[in-house]
Amino acid sequence: MPPKQKSDGNDGDTWKKRKAITMENKVEIIKRSERGETPSSIGRELGYSRSTIGTILKDKVRIMEHVKGHSPMNATIITKQRSGIIIEMERLLIIWIEDQNQRNMPISLSLVQEKARSLYNDLKATRTEGEDCSEDFVASKDWFNRFKGRAHLHNIKVQGEAASANISAPSDFPKILEDIIDEGGYLPDQVFNVEETGLFWKKMPDRTYISKEEKSSPGHKASKDRLTLLLGGNASGDLKETYHLKWQLKPLLVYHSLNPSPLRNVTKASLPVIWRANSKAWVTAAIFEDCFLNHFVPAVKHYCLGKNIPFKILLLLDNAPGHPNTLDDMHPNVKVVFLPPNTTSIIQPMDQGVIASFKAYYLRRTFSQAVRVTQNNEITLKEFWKNYNISDAIKNIADSWDEVKETNMREVWNKLCPQFTQEFLGFTDDEIAETMKAVVAIGNNLQLNISENDVVELLDSHGKEQSNEDLMELEQQSLAFTEENQEMETPNPKKFSKKELANAFSLIEAGMAKLEGQDPDTERLNKVYPTVTEGLRCYKAIYDEKKKSSVQTSLDAYLKKPTPAAESDSDSQIPIPSSPSPTSSTMVV
Repeated sequence: MPPKQKSDGNDGDTWKKRKAITMENKVEIIKRSERGETPSSIGRELGYSRSTIGTILKDKVRIMEHVKGHSPMNATIITKQRSGIIIEMERLLIIWIEDQNQRNMPISLSLVQEKARSLYNDLKATRTEGEDCSEDFVASKDWFNRFKGRAHLHNIKVQGEAASANISAPSDFPKILEDIIDEGGYLPDQVFNVEETGLFWKKMPDRTYISKEEKSSPGHKASKDRLTLLLGGNASGDLKETYHLKWQLKPLLVYHSLNPSPLRNVTKASLPVIWRANSKAWVTAAIFEDCFLNHFVPAVKHYCLGKNIPFKILLLLDNAPGHPNTLDDMHPNVKVVFLPPNTTSIIQPMDQGVIASFKAYYLRRTFSQAVRVTQNNEITLKEFWKNYNISDAIKNIADSWDEVKETNMREVWNKLCPQFTQEFLGFTDDEIAETMKAVVAIGNNLQLNISENDVVELLDSHGKEQSNEDLMELEQQSLAFTEENQEMETPNPKKFSKKELANAFSLIEAGMAKLEGQDPDTERLNKVYPTVTEGLRCYKAIYDEKKKSSVQTSLDAYLKKPTPAAESDSDSQIPIPSSPSPTSSTMVV
């Protein structure tokens, strides 16, 4: 018997020692996931397997509940032994800080301290007499330094003083950009800008009876249900992110739930938006990269080919956290230029009236829909609003964005690229004002008793800073959706299997057979059948490759068998997969 060989040093990787995972590490993994990092990237960074990361994320509710009431022996994390009010305040403060950064709003140490004291006092006011609320809280600088470490906010930008809009950059940057455009030879068709915006898709003006009733009721407030949209277009105005035009560039919509009930059995690819999910309904770096590579680039390439212009794109972005600095290296035909900090409200095209008009159109369309339904179906407005769901909102979002005119999409580039808008007449507020008047008229038709100020306040609320009450309700909402989001946090990667591909071919063939059995027009069927077959050719190629790979794997496994007995029985050892019997030879070729 030959002596045992010593294992190669590389073999040791197969038998890794179990790594102890501290509670601090688990919290960091959960935080990274909530910021949009995938389980695979977290695992690579921290040295854990993807399955380990997935297990921790699935158990995140229990983990976070545990750390709320315990102070780990080997780690200082958010829930060190402190008063319950301070613990709760810090949780809400984290949400506020992350939301401010997501909205690209600069924050300072003094702002954080002021918000912390405000949250603490509001929470203290809600406590009953029996609870211990005697602890003083001054939000000192030492507290902030400890809090920043506990909350793992090392990547959050906190300035010494709060920054305001940059006054000099708006006048300097257009000239810099003009030089970039001239050097690259970009046409207005090839220059793009996209911008995120929040939308409370089910919110009424505060003074309406529906809004008042909701405020007085306990539990989750539907009006606080927020989603994020990514909207944009080019300087020529003929390719905005819409689904009705010849060249498709759908808006990106990020919601807090991957599969809300109204969309449970809906194919997401059929929606007029790019549907993505994140526990806080934010556009994270991972979501933006996916949208950039898999939707934006193919769409603008198709657009350029259709217009017979070179496929080279200049994309202008602000410095939001969801916009990775590495975007400029992701595609050779797309140059990414970032606008100067704190200039979004001054020069970014999509922020010069386009998004505001879209939100006004959305509100008008939703109110008009309420009028039609309440009058024709004899249901109350309260019943309509209760039944209005995210599926209805998606349709209204798409139709409202389609209402934004090409001329308006072009005119908003005047501050940034005046050379493209020499005949600029000005994007006035007249159209938005007329839309708001229409909303008021429709609202009064619904007996809501609202004014233009109510509408203005509602439209402005989409981009306002979250109040303390909002933050408390958002935390409740997050807890309410946690169970549903378990599926979203650790999605299984999509992949083809030989068996499921064969099953899909079988279903398609069965469907064609049913059509053949009902269609008296043979010529029509003869046109449809080859079209379906040609469309499935790419999937048949994947199936053939998997079948070939399966045979090769089986051969390799067989040839490595050491015993002659196994070699002599080769025919019985190699499983040769049969071709998908359900598909006919004419179906997928």
